[in-house]
Order: sequence, then C-alpha cells, then structure tokens
Amino acid sequence: GTRRRTLTLNCSCVVVYPARVRGILLSVTRRDVESGFARVFGAQPALPSAHLVSVECDIIRGLHAFTIVGLPDKAVEEAKDRIAAAIKNSDGEFESPKRSNKKIVFSLAPAELKKEGAVFDIPLALSYLLASEQLAFDPAGKLFAGELALDGEVRPIRGALSIALCARDEGFTELYVPVADCEEAALVSGITIYPVQTFSELVAHLSPLSFTLTPYKKTALHARADETPVSLSDIRGQESAKRGLEIAAAGRHNIALYGPPGTGKTMLARTAVALLPDLSEEEVIEVTAIHSYAGATRGAVTRPPFRSPHHTSSYASLIGGGAIPRPGEVTLAHRGLLFLDEFPEFHRDVVN
Repeated sequence: GTRRRTLTLNCSCVVVYPARVRGILLSVTRRDVESGFARVFGAQPALPSAHLVSVECDIIRGLHAFTIVGLPDKAVEEAKDRIAAAIKNSDGEFESPKRSNKKIVFSLAPAELKKEGAVFDIPLALSYLLASEQLAFDPAGKLFAGELALDGEVRPIRGALSIALCARDEGFTELYVPVADCEEAALVSGITIYPVQTFSELVAHLSPLSFTLTPYKKTALHARADETPVSLSDIRGQESAKRGLEIAAAGRHNIALYGPPGTGKTMLARTAVALLPDLSEEEVIEVTAIHSYAGATRGAVTRPPFRSPHHTSSYASLIGGGAIPRPGEVTLAHRGLLFLDEFPEFHRDVVN
C-alpha cells in the first residue's frame, strides 16, 4: 500500500501517486456519463386551471453545480435535496445528482411565472434521469405532478384538479399524480389518470419492464356520508323561520336571522344548506378545483359547501389575497352557503 509508481505524460510532467488510488480513479472515469438535455412537463396549480410548465434539465461536464432557475420559491429550491435522496433510495441503481461531478441546471419555463410548492419534484427527477441517460422513455403526451419523500414515496399535492384541467386543455393524454389526489383529478374526462405510490413504481412503469400502473377509474358523482347535512325536519317548531329559509334557498336570496340568544338562529342557518340541490358535474369541478387549490379537500365536493368564518377573521381570510394569493371564505363558499354568525361583530372593512 505504500509502494509508489510514476506515470510520464506527453507534456513531460511526472505525476506521483499511490498505486492503490489508481483503481479508484479509473473506476470514477468509467462511470462518468456524457452531457445531455431532457424536457418533461409539469404544471403550476392556479385558478381556474393550472399553468403548463416545461421542466428542462441540462448536464455538462465541469465542476459540480446543482441549480434551479425560473423564478422558484423556497419549496422548489429545496427540491434539490428531496429528489437527490429519492433517486438514491429508489430500487433502481441510479446515480444521485449530488454525487456526479457535473454541472446540472434545471429550468422551469416560462421563467416569468412564479413557481410555488413541491409539485415539481417528480418532473425534476425524471428530467435529470433522462438527461443523464439513466432512464429512457418518450415524455410526449405525459404530464407529471407530485412531491417526493426522501425514501421515494410520492406525497399528495394541492391543486391536482386544476392540473388535470390544464393537462386536458393542453392536449396531454396521460397524467401522473399521487394516489391521494386521483379521486379529484379523475373528475376530468378525456385524459388517463395514473396513480403513483412511489417513485420506483413510476420509473418501472416508464421503463420497458413488465410492471405497469393501473389507470384510475373516472370518479362517480355521489354525495359522501360526511357531506350529508342535517335536515330542517330535525328541528321542531320555528315554522316561519323554516319558510323563510326555503324561500331564500329556492331563489338563492340572502337572508338575515335576528332575535334573542338561544332561539335557534345558528342551528337553522346550519341546516339551510340541506335545502340546496346537489351540484351538477360542471359545478362539482368548479367547487372542487377551488377547495383543492386551497388545500381544503381530498376528493370531489358534490354537495354545496357551507362556510362559517369566525367574526374575528381578518379581511384576507374572508375575501382572499395575501402575499401568496389564496381563496378566502367568500370564494370557498362558491355555489354554497356563507354563514356570518354574529354579523355586527365583524370588522367594518370586511362588512363593507
């Protein structure tokens, strides 16, 4: 192990190194891959539908660098660590991007669109494997979305339904989303939804192997047990108030209930949503897209929503907005009922 050897180069420079290092240096040289470029497609969730994003990866020889460009937020920047660990811990013997002695650049286009959330983890990982020639498949007609855990498990995301609408409108035929988000994504017809449990399963499906993912069936529109509200028939008395609620629900009018405490005003208002009919297929997609983008549901919303914000709620929480715009309670009550209990106690700017 201490014996030394010399290697004479054409430039008359003599390099001296231990003989036991030579095998390591040669093996690293043999594992080096050529430079490459690849492009897959993802989407940035938004309302009413997501924005298509082209996820590009370029690999060139040189000192190690690992960057993401295209106006990413902190969650997208941290995807570098998530995809490196997920690729390393997958069943396939893939080289992690953090172990390669190359310059790796990811570009999320269009560059002027703000990229938010962990929805780009799977497209980033696949574009790297394609560019480094560790995986071969045709990305045409396929759109990917999902967050990667460090062990390669695929975690749910927000806005899966808006991504499905974008994929259909842009002409994609296949959409790969986490298993937990398939129910809402499968509300969209005209596109095949594939549920993804782990990154290894997705790679095996895209590779020329025998394993294939089973397409998710189209979601049936039926009210779930937890969405069935209490009926007015459960309340005894209050016939005039019930009649007023029926008229308001039939014509979708606003209604004000006032009276002394303890007379049942809040209970009557909470049962008023039972008077509204089930949502149509188009309305289900509208309402579910809003609630999915806000992270307020994990499935199809088939009944009119009921929202009851507290009277101390801020302007942004009711109307919406913020540094990162999010739907407020007014938007979440779309096609449903917005109940403002203790209405005089709300802030003046909110009431106006």
